[in-house]
This record gives sequence, structure tokens and C-alpha cells, in this order.
Amino acid sequence: MKYYLIAGEASGDLHASNLMQALKEKDEKAKFRFFGGDLMQKVGGTLVKHYRELAFMGFIPVLLNLKTILRNLEICKKDIIEFAPDVVILVDYPGFNLKIAKYIKQNTTIPVTYYISPKIWAWKEYRIHSFKKYVDQMLCILPFEVDFYKKHNYPVNYVGNPTVDAIRKRANSTQTFQEFVALNRLPNKPIIALLAGSRKQEITDNLPVMLKSIEKFDSHQVIIAGAPGIEKDFYQKNIANKDVELIFGQTYEILAQADAALVTSGTATLEAALLNTPQAVCYKTPVPKLAYWGFKHILKTPYISLVNLIAGKEVVKELFAKFFTIDIIQEETRKLLFDTKYRQKMLQEYQQIQETLGTENTSNKAAKLIYDKISN
Repeated sequence: MKYYLIAGEASGDLHASNLMQALKEKDEKAKFRFFGGDLMQKVGGTLVKHYRELAFMGFIPVLLNLKTILRNLEICKKDIIEFAPDVVILVDYPGFNLKIAKYIKQNTTIPVTYYISPKIWAWKEYRIHSFKKYVDQMLCILPFEVDFYKKHNYPVNYVGNPTVDAIRKRANSTQTFQEFVALNRLPNKPIIALLAGSRKQEITDNLPVMLKSIEKFDSHQVIIAGAPGIEKDFYQKNIANKDVELIFGQTYEILAQADAALVTSGTATLEAALLNTPQAVCYKTPVPKLAYWGFKHILKTPYISLVNLIAGKEVVKELFAKFFTIDIIQEETRKLLFDTKYRQKMLQEYQQIQETLGTENTSNKAAKLIYDKISN
């Protein structure tokens, strides 16, 4: 069978690569072509465009890069037609992927599977109509998404959460603190981890404030987990002369050894919870007071982090919009590091989240559903 996949960011690259590996185990003749990243390329197949060329976020960056975005859409449409796959698999990234789904359904008979539902339950709920029209198979990774789609009479499958798989299968899962610091030639000091996002705009917005907020914690060393696809020089511009370490390719290891983490909202918040790292979610928004009003009155979700959404309550502090200040982040970091009861309560809540997500092999289940659908 021939599979065409589209992933537009680092987390999509990770989950799509695991799905591809599972599909290869089901289908020994599997051929892949994709918009994605390095991890997908390692599995095999043809990389048409790297997600670095797709990752534009926010109204102004999208507007400034509109020609590039439209050109990428046309390249993708044409490439799918020429490849003539047995299925197109879309991984999150709705702004781009829904346009592709519409084109495929209106111009071909190729089935469309969506793996990792976009967060339309938070906003843009109207997109449900597009899914009904253009997507043949929806595979969800968050338990509460099933009820959301059921409410709209749209059948979906819950396949478990791929981040659980990624954490379980990670390299160096038994690595000790001493082994980690020795490997990276670091001082023997406890760690504060910073994960400032996977896109350049997020890093520019969040990292300088994060760094300023933790300057006074001399008892700890600060390690920035470098995002895939972001150059070291780009980070250095935002780090300036701060005494911190920047390490690439060891995000799970850094989180596993950290006493606490400041994390920009996204998959990384769930990764921190699954690795039992106390955290605060930090996210800068333009016009903070207005942004917070919009969150309270326009978005249809009470939280921005996956941890709190899965738990259905506040487990970690969400320091965004008007709460994204140096003083507030600094105080929350102090509690994460030194308030034992506060830390323990968060860790106990993490255990509940882990039980909710279960231990099912998500990639295998998703691969089976996809393969069975196109084989029949």
C-alpha cells in the first residue's frame, strides 16, 4: 500500500514516525511519501517538504508568508495526485490539512484519515462540518474528544495517546542523574528545565521572560531543551549572556532529571506530566488583558494545557496572558522547587492522568484501523 502523510510540526513528526513504523509492521510493502521531519525520514520514504518550511503561527507571520503557504499547498496537492496513495493521513495541523482534505475529497476517490484531532473543541467548533464532509476516518488521542464528536453525531475512534508510547519507548529510561550530568559535562546541581516552544515565534516570546524569572535560583542550574529544527544560533540570540545550558536531542532526559520545568503549552506539558516533573505552563500572548478576556468569553475550554484538560481540573498553573509576568513565574517556580506539599499534590494528580490515558499501544492500534479500512 502507498501512504501519504502530512505533519506540520515537531510533535507531529514524532507521532507520524511511530505510526509509519507500526504501518510497516502491518504492511511489509508499505511505501511512504510525506510532508514531515527528520524522524519520519529515518523510518523511510520520501520527504517532500520539511515542517520547518510550514511552521507559521499567528496572524502576522501567516500574512507575511502567505505566498509560501499557498505555494506549499499547491505543491502538496499536485504531489498527492501524482503519487496516487491508497490513503492520505493528516496529522493535526488543521489550517493546512483541512484544505488538503477538502481538495482530496472533491477531486479524487482517495480516502482521508485524520490522526490526532485538531483542538476544535477549544475553538473553531464549526470545523466539525468540514470533518464530516472531507474526512473518512478520525482517530482521537484524548479521551474527552470522543464525547465531543459524539455530540455532533460524528463517529470517531479513540486510539490512546501516542505521547504515552513515546515516553514508554524512550531511550535512556534508566539513566540516573549522575549519568546525565556526567554525559553532558554539567555541574552536580539540581536542574530547572525550560521548554519554550517548538516554533521560533514562541521561543522569542517566551524564553527571555522565563530566563529572567529564574535568575535568583542559584541553587539550581538551568537547562534549555532545544527544539528540533531550531538552530543553536537562534537560541543564542534569546539567551544573550545568561549562564544556562542549551541541549538538543535530550528533551525526555532533561525533563526526567529536572526538579521543575517551565513549559510552553503543547505536547511538552503532557510529556512533563508523564515523566513526573512538576511544572508551570508559561505562554506569552499579545495584548494580555484582551487575550485573557477572549479566553474566558470566546474559547470553549477552561484550560490551555493538555494536563489540565485531561484531568478536567487545574493540576498545573497556566501562566499566560495577564499572568505571564516575571514576578508570578518566579513565585510559582519557588513553590515547584521548595514547597514539598505543593510538589507532592501535583505528582499525585499526574498519577491519575497516567491512569486515565492507559497503556495501550497507540501507534499499533491506529495503524491497524487505517490498514483494515483501506484493505477492505
